[in-house]
Amino acid sequence: MIGGWKEIMLDKEELRSVYGKLLIEMAEQDERIVVLDADLMRANGVLPFKEAYPERAFDVGVAEANMMGIAAGLSNEGFIPFAGTFTPFASRRSFDQVFLSIAYAGLNVKIVGTDPGIAAELNGGTHMCTEDVALMRTIPNMTVVEPPDSAALKSLLPQVAKAYGSAYIRLFRKKADQVYEEGVKLELGKAQILREGSDGSIFCTGMMVKPSLDAADLLTAKGIRTRVVNIHTIKPLDEEAVAAAAKETGAIVSAENHNVVNGLGTAIADVLAEHYPAPLKKIGLQDHFGEVGTRDYLMEKFGMSPKHIAKAVEHVLK
Repeated sequence: MIGGWKEIMLDKEELRSVYGKLLIEMAEQDERIVVLDADLMRANGVLPFKEAYPERAFDVGVAEANMMGIAAGLSNEGFIPFAGTFTPFASRRSFDQVFLSIAYAGLNVKIVGTDPGIAAELNGGTHMCTEDVALMRTIPNMTVVEPPDSAALKSLLPQVAKAYGSAYIRLFRKKADQVYEEGVKLELGKAQILREGSDGSIFCTGMMVKPSLDAADLLTAKGIRTRVVNIHTIKPLDEEAVAAAAKETGAIVSAENHNVVNGLGTAIADVLAEHYPAPLKKIGLQDHFGEVGTRDYLMEKFGMSPKHIAKAVEHVLK
């Protein structure tokens, strides 16, 4: 359904600040919520939570795998742990503990990976994790969420907290391109059409929503009406939305701040193969490591800008 999106501008607050405030608000209502961090509380915006609830905040130091084990233990005792750190440490470094101690054990831990993909910018290739979605979505029953802005985060995070089970949230730390009006109501697991169109569809997530809307504007100028769909929940994927877009618009482009191998585009390809085959072009890092650079530079370097997305739509339409 269409609704709730607005003319793009920057969020007033950084998403990490909004995240920290949301945790405090949720903790006021639910004494089971606790926060764990790996020596990045200030960087990830959860220091105010520690100041508000010192007995419910745990800085484990630079020991991310251990943090996941502690989170599992807290969940086993009835708490709802939010365990956060930079994306490569939350996924690559901690994968086995997440898989076995949390997911395999059927526990209720919420993992937060901050600055995913090229959002790591000047931290460079070592911190530029573009395979976390691939890792997390392969874990049975793991929910994977990526909100594009603060309004979406405010809508989705409480739902993640209330839904029992393991979840992974990709969180852009800085001020994001604001896509939604404050108070928007999104539903976990349900895609949302931001712009209708019949000449092809763009499925986008996280920081790629704004470039996708810009690409649709470029295509409109050429007489191509493109559907733009926000996939804020990568797993479970809204398969009905994907199949409907394939049937109604004929061709699809996926746009993600991630490697195109085993990310959102691959999840969409699986749905198309099983339900409604259609041409697909995947925008993202093309099986490539990250590197040092500004966001704008990296978007251009890896072919993720609006002009690249628009060109991909024209390609699949042919």
